[in-house]
Amino acid sequence: MSATGGKSIPFSLIGGDVTITGNVAASVDLHIDGAIEGDISCASLVQGPDSRITGHVTAQSARLAGLVDGSISADELVVESSARITGDVTYATITIEPGSRIDGRFTHKDGATPAAELKLITSDSVG
Repeated sequence: MSATGGKSIPFSLIGGDVTITGNVAASVDLHIDGAIEGDISCASLVQGPDSRITGHVTAQSARLAGLVDGSISADELVVESSARITGDVTYATITIEPGSRIDGRFTHKDGATPAAELKLITSDSVG
């Protein structure tokens, strides 16, 4: 029996040997280990460290560990140390692990804070 009381939580997995060209929409959680060339819209996104997304990402929550070339909009965003992001990021809450690289503009979803152009410099990229 699982921690959810025996109910399985539906999710979709895109394996490391899969490349999708086109937009992806999922009403369930999505785990990507492959490559997506298109926009992604889902409830929750988990991106593997060897995956690549070229397009816009929209999710309630996202845990990014691979390459993203495009804008990201998530209520809850976690950027893991292996992530490489090029694009604008809109978030409600964000966690950025040391070692990750982000080149883009950050905007808080409350709209009160104007977007600032940021380039994250981590300890492994200095010196």
